[in-house]
This record gives sequence, C-alpha cells and structure tokens, in this order.
Amino acid sequence: MERSEEILAHWFGEEPDDWAAPADRHPLWFGGGPQVDEDLRRRFATDVERARAGALDAWKATPRGRLALLILLDQLPRNLFRGTPEAFASDPAALALALEGIDRGDDRALRPIERTFAYLPLEHAEDRGIQARGVACFEALLAEAPERVRKTYESFLDYAVRHRVIVDRFGRFPHRNAILGRKSTPEEEAFLREPGSSF
Repeated sequence: MERSEEILAHWFGEEPDDWAAPADRHPLWFGGGPQVDEDLRRRFATDVERARAGALDAWKATPRGRLALLILLDQLPRNLFRGTPEAFASDPAALALALEGIDRGDDRALRPIERTFAYLPLEHAEDRGIQARGVACFEALLAEAPERVRKTYESFLDYAVRHRVIVDRFGRFPHRNAILGRKSTPEEEAFLREPGSSF
C-alpha cells in the first residue's frame, strides 16, 4: 500500500458507508488528548515534516493523494504540536492545497466523509471570504446527504458556521492569540471568557 493510502486508511478506518462518520474515529478526529497525540506523533511525525518541506508535493496529482497531504498539513499538526505556534504553521500551505483541489474538482472525486476533511482548511482560515466559501462547501455537502446521516452533516455545517461567525466578528480566531503571541483586544478578551468560545 502506498504511504498516502496508509495515512488515509488510518484516518478514516474501514467504514464501507461513504457517508458515515464512524464513532471509533471521533476521538482521532475531534478528541485529541495526550495518548492520541503521542500515537499520531509516533506514526506520522516524519510524514508531516516531509509534507511541510514539500517532499510529498507529487501526491497532489491525484485527489486521494491531495487529501492525504491535507491531513498531514492541516489536521495532524494540531495534534503533534498542540498548544504551540507550530500547530498552525502549515495552515497557509494546506489552504492553498485545498483551494486548488476544490477549483480542480478533486473534492468531487472523494467519498463524502473525505470531502469534509478537504474543506476543513477553509474552516481554519482567518479570512472572511475563505470562511464564506468553506460554509458554502459544507452546505453543498449537507444538501446531498441522505437522511440517515443528515444530523452528522448538519453538525459539520454548524461548526463551519460557528467558525465563520467568529472570523466575521474579529477577523481572526481569538483563542489562537495567546499561542501565537498576539495581543487580544478588550472585545476579544470578553469573548474568550464566554463558554464555548474556542474549538
């Protein structure tokens, strides 16, 4: 199995339903924590380094290769470098890769659950226009979703909208300020005291 496919197999598991978001993947995708982070570091730290250095750019020639590269540049750094500026350092590269893939129609060649991760770099962007485009991608995905998974894809859209609302309001994610050494405005400080203000 090619390395890109090994990464995707680990990330998505062996769920036969193209739309399903398997419960056993949720801790990996959304939970984090020291054990998950350490396991991912052990398995994929070298791949993340190579992706960041451009050594895996050939993967973007195929939709699934591009997706594996997006996982390495957008998702895994949030685990490997949690709580440090490095967690966000490859976001610009991931965003450029994601936008290029969407413009090429690569996302349409992926399974629906995989498309979710092709769109997350847009959700992570501190840019109002990109946020709007990301929400539109999740709206389109929900519009296609069969009834059995609608709640899951409604949740994905809800998270995208919540991210957009924050960036629309502040132009950035205030919960990143401390990590990135940015000074918070008084309005941001008040927002950060609200429950559920960070992701």
